[in-house]
Amino acid sequence: MNATDVFVPWLDADAKPMIEFSGVTKNYGDFTAIDNIDLKIFPREFFALLGPSGCGKTTMMRMLGGFENVTKGTITIDGQDMKGVPANKRAVNMMFQSYALFPHLSVADNLAFGLKRSEMPKSEIKGRVDEMLRLVQLGKFASRKPHQLSGGQRQRVALARALAKAPKLLLLDEPLGALDKKLRQETQFELMDIQEKTGTTFVIVTHDQEEAMTMASRIAVMDHGKLVQVDTPDRIYEAPNSVYVADFIGDVNIIEGRIAKADGEAAELAWAEGHSPIRGMSGAGVSSGQGGAFAIRPEKIVIGTEEPTDVHNRISGEVEDIAYLGNISTYYVRLENGALVKSQTANTRRIARRGITWNDKVWLSWTDTAGIVLAG
Repeated sequence: MNATDVFVPWLDADAKPMIEFSGVTKNYGDFTAIDNIDLKIFPREFFALLGPSGCGKTTMMRMLGGFENVTKGTITIDGQDMKGVPANKRAVNMMFQSYALFPHLSVADNLAFGLKRSEMPKSEIKGRVDEMLRLVQLGKFASRKPHQLSGGQRQRVALARALAKAPKLLLLDEPLGALDKKLRQETQFELMDIQEKTGTTFVIVTHDQEEAMTMASRIAVMDHGKLVQVDTPDRIYEAPNSVYVADFIGDVNIIEGRIAKADGEAAELAWAEGHSPIRGMSGAGVSSGQGGAFAIRPEKIVIGTEEPTDVHNRISGEVEDIAYLGNISTYYVRLENGALVKSQTANTRRIARRGITWNDKVWLSWTDTAGIVLAG
């Protein structure tokens, strides 16, 4: 796929999904882990299931892999109903967080292990192993044992082993959880590159928002067994469909109030007596008179010591705290009504030259399209 191609099969009414959940429910006794889910995932997608612990994302993955049975509904993979199809008969492979490498086998033998038990002719196995080693750039480490590798290298061996049998679908369960932050960020791009080269459909389970936002073509945000929002990373970040999604993805300010006006793409939220309503984009299902909330990202709020006159949305407060993170600083500003609002700025100057400090009286301002008014 070259840079000019746009990969959006979910917008094509004729596109056939690789995976389809239709009315899928999973019960454990009286507990409903997955609640009547409909979902389509398309070939070559890098799809993320994102949510807190216990939201049902791992259960969905285990049903795809054939390790859990569906209570109600159907799951199809590449057009085939998976009911009654055991895990070892599915064109699916799974990569676990623990990697589960054989410690007594070399890297090459770990990759060959599953191939020797498959229908692949023995004469082709070495060539396939060499191909996988090249894919993950581990040719020089073929004779090493897992304990002689770094965490990132072990992760790539596990990935190569999972891809060796050329599955149509690869399931990744928190695959980067054991890596440190810097290596995790590097490996995210390696995974994306490998996924694009192989054309395999990847479904990743993660609770790490940054991981999902970086790698996925689309994200399903889950809560208590339901899909709360399924969309592209930019849409989930910029246009969350609920306070839950806005609060779960990234850093955000949530200001509660009553929706004073909802007119097409624009809305206003009455939030504090004596203050003008906040103007923002209109979220899904908002209507005048109902309770609501305004969600805005800290980086979209401008902080300054002078009252701005060129924007409608402006409020004053006092700097209560400052978090210095090297490339950015986050200012925690206490408003007159007691609410705490965060504003983030890039540190383009040395910290000694910062113009705003603790206990300063400041103004916060933002444009009419910087945030979104959501139903309460």
